[in-house]
Amino acid sequence: MTVREFAEMQNLNILVEADMTRDISGGYCGDLLSWVMSRAQSDDCWFTVMGNINAVAVSVLADCACIVLCENAPLDEDAKKKAEQQDVNILSSDKNAFVLASALGAVL
Repeated sequence: MTVREFAEMQNLNILVEADMTRDISGGYCGDLLSWVMSRAQSDDCWFTVMGNINAVAVSVLADCACIVLCENAPLDEDAKKKAEQQDVNILSSDKNAFVLASALGAVL
């Protein structure tokens, strides 16, 4: 499933559009950045409430397919600019991480 397909399936808002054709092969839920950095896998869809510049850096290091900001968590302007520079897809939803991860798991 691509980032675009998942975004459409879950009616996600696209905050930063990079490579929406990138395949998602798994998911990761977490907000402790050091934990995510050492455990998220390449091509994961990362569900979090962390919308800051450090989350973008962690996404790049972990090579995540996208970040999904859950529960309408905000994306700060510095993070948005950095995500655009680093080609990081960032999406958002009013749903919580459990609901979104469950939906992703059902189609993977």
